[in-house]
Amino acid sequence: MAILEVNNLGKNFGKTKVLKDISFSLEKGKTLAIIGSSGSGKTTLLRCLNFLERPTKGQIIVNGNSLLDDSHGKLSERELREKRLHFGMVFQNFNLFPQYTALENVTLAKKLMAKELPEYKTKKKEILEEIDNTGKSILRKMGLEERMDHYPHQLSGGQKQRVAIARALALNPDILCFDEPTSALDPELTGEVLKVIRELAEQNTTMIIVTHEMAFARDVADYIIFMDDGYIVEQGAAKELIDNPKEERTKQFLTKY
Repeated sequence: MAILEVNNLGKNFGKTKVLKDISFSLEKGKTLAIIGSSGSGKTTLLRCLNFLERPTKGQIIVNGNSLLDDSHGKLSERELREKRLHFGMVFQNFNLFPQYTALENVTLAKKLMAKELPEYKTKKKEILEEIDNTGKSILRKMGLEERMDHYPHQLSGGQKQRVAIARALALNPDILCFDEPTSALDPELTGEVLKVIRELAEQNTTMIIVTHEMAFARDVADYIIFMDDGYIVEQGAAKELIDNPKEERTKQFLTKY
């Protein structure tokens, strides 16, 4: 069964249509790569899924629950926060808080959410301790055991991106989303981050990755969507789409790589 279903999703900025009738589904434990030229709508699609942008129309269903359909009116900030929890977002420029350590960056959101728990006042110490222990465990898996108390300015680009991935994982999202996770990194650090994402794929983490790394997309993703001018031009099994694209526009795009 699909963990994510997207039907006829559209997004307009004023009179400009940026996403046009986007429809696809994704099974639990699978990885989807979204490829296409700059301006094709890839990042906007990711931001709409994560409700950082409000789609103009369409339907988003996660685990059988409708997060968005055309009948939904204006959403409150609380409703938007709840919907975003289904998607963990890893940004291309890390977006870490400079005043917090790696561990504090990873645990901050969870600690803020914990304050709304009915038992928070009576079990505050235990709750915060558990959040810290979970954060430490995730950072260890990211190979950052020695960097937990370091601030972002004390970390390399690859380490910052791994902290950002840990922060997203700490909220137990249904789907982990990456927006060009290596675009701000040099080639050596790119390999470091791609290795982490590859390991997550091997652990059957459900992921959507906007990427320009074609070889990585072919080898790690289960499925690929190729976008152009706000449309899905072609979608299918990763190796099949990269090796044997059917649409002329896809062929033209892939000849650049």
